[in-house]
Amino acid sequence: MTGRPQGRRTGLPVRRVRKTKWLREVRKYQKSTELLIRKLPFQRVVREIGQEARPDLRFQSAALGALQAAAEAHLVELFEGANRCAMHAKRVTIQPKDILLVRKMWKAAAPAAA
Repeated sequence: MTGRPQGRRTGLPVRRVRKTKWLREVRKYQKSTELLIRKLPFQRVVREIGQEARPDLRFQSAALGALQAAAEAHLVELFEGANRCAMHAKRVTIQPKDILLVRKMWKAAAPAAA
């Protein structure tokens, strides 16, 4: 024995077990197509924002679903860009400055796209 703690069932070092656990989780979410944000809390936030704009505003369930899908796609794209920025800086953890950089790049690219 090397004196290091071992994984529970596999006999692998604990560090390796942790690494494979998050990697399995990442792969699971990459394969899935389900929404990641729970529907009810998201609907509450959207309705609350809508009530501030117009008190008599109502939403169709399909519209709420489309909003949620678009919001999640936007967040995934934002975090993918932030992850690329972190990797470029030779880091594995994203930081707020990575997200700000991605938003600045999007803002700079917007006039060129229009």
